[in-house]
Amino acid sequence: MPSAPDSRPRPLDHLAERGEGRAPALILRAATLTFEDLRNRVGRLAAWLLTMAAKGDRIASWAAKGEATCLLPLACARAGLVHVPINPLLKRIQAAHILADSGSVLLIGTGSRLSTLEDGDVPPGCVSVAEEELADAIAGSEPLGPSNHDPEELAAILYTSGSTGKPKGVMLSHANMWLGAVSVAHYLDMASDDVTLAVLPLSFDYGQNQLLSTWYAGGAVAPLDYLLPRDVAKACAKHGVTTLAAVPPLWVQLTEIDWPADATASMRRLTNSGGALTEGLVRDLRRIFPAARLFPMYGLTEAFRSTYLDPSLVDSHPTSMGKGIPFAEILVVADNGEIAADGEEGELVHAGPLVAQGYWQDAERTAERFKPAPAASAYGGTAVWSGDRVRREADGLLYFVGRRDAMIKSAGNRISPQEVEDAAVATGLVAEAVAVGIPDPKLGQAVCLAVRGPDLDEDALKKALSAALPNFMQPRLISRYDVMPRNPNGKLDRNAIAQEFAA
Repeated sequence: MPSAPDSRPRPLDHLAERGEGRAPALILRAATLTFEDLRNRVGRLAAWLLTMAAKGDRIASWAAKGEATCLLPLACARAGLVHVPINPLLKRIQAAHILADSGSVLLIGTGSRLSTLEDGDVPPGCVSVAEEELADAIAGSEPLGPSNHDPEELAAILYTSGSTGKPKGVMLSHANMWLGAVSVAHYLDMASDDVTLAVLPLSFDYGQNQLLSTWYAGGAVAPLDYLLPRDVAKACAKHGVTTLAAVPPLWVQLTEIDWPADATASMRRLTNSGGALTEGLVRDLRRIFPAARLFPMYGLTEAFRSTYLDPSLVDSHPTSMGKGIPFAEILVVADNGEIAADGEEGELVHAGPLVAQGYWQDAERTAERFKPAPAASAYGGTAVWSGDRVRREADGLLYFVGRRDAMIKSAGNRISPQEVEDAAVATGLVAEAVAVGIPDPKLGQAVCLAVRGPDLDEDALKKALSAALPNFMQPRLISRYDVMPRNPNGKLDRNAIAQEFAA
């Protein structure tokens, strides 16, 4: 590994220039695109986008992994547009919110998803184009060359669930995303002969970085929308995969299947985020992938990624979050505002150039999370105050203590309890609702829903929630109350409800 990564940010679209021309860059079902192909198609798509939008406009995508979803982050950046990827698992209600909130002028999606949209879901001035029609649309475009955009310009808005309310858009600059790619490629020690299997959604910062860090290293990405865990193993064997990223629930599923030798022989590294690995899961991964290095990581969309644990320390410090990644300054701030002492609990504060630009058109929530860095910060400027409680031991390693808010983390997804609750009340079948997460060995947390309704038809409620919410937000358990538990302040008592579900 080089002594230090290059800290000079570039326009994001320059990632298309990183690989050798004839080297593979994107391994699709029907064809493999070389870096020369990547540059050409990114340029053509960027040129076509500028016939549909003006610099600074937002371009949304709502599709499974394919050529369009993989090229749009770079094509939008080259054209000076702002990419807004929508999680393909979301339903029309959530997609409509993101379209309206972002003010997108163009939506590119698979025809089947676009067909679910109803009148009013697509805001005025927004044009929908089916992904299936895109190849013909851009065929006659003259490719745009690499841009010279200011790296501080806005390049993407990634929507993430907050602990309250609807998803909020995190604003990421070219520099945020470029330096994130540089940082990860550096500490993972990626090379031009690496092949990354992209199984995570490209609407997540962790998922999108699979593309960007691999292309920074000049390697190839094989995107995969899997149905079954064995699909992942088959793809690893087919493509000679060297890098696999996942979240703990997926790792659990992957350790429960048989892995043939040709699916594990090429594996160099496994990366984990979205929840902690258990010691048992680490042992299983070591058994299946004995030659692969294991990288546990912690991150938050507002600052991309914060820490990783060196693979050499995984066995001796299995519960640690590790230390800050390149370009991340991680501070532990005590309740009195001072830097916490060794072993003392405090809030994780992330400073440095990976910090996002705030929440899209939401000054109030931006001010709550993006605040001046502590006086002790070497970077200064704006920092992300995560709300997560951690401690740093004398050896510099960090340990997660807990969250301050009610966020549910299930199968690697951050779920807003209020979003589930609002959907339940909106059905008209219940008067009050409280969503909580309870520990689950496979999901991390399972969504449970407490409701008050005198004559509740539970089957009707489940059917209505199935239509309104994506699968990962569906409650596993629903409990009906005649009187909901309340705390001394008269508020609904989430802790009491969670304890009753866990009993």
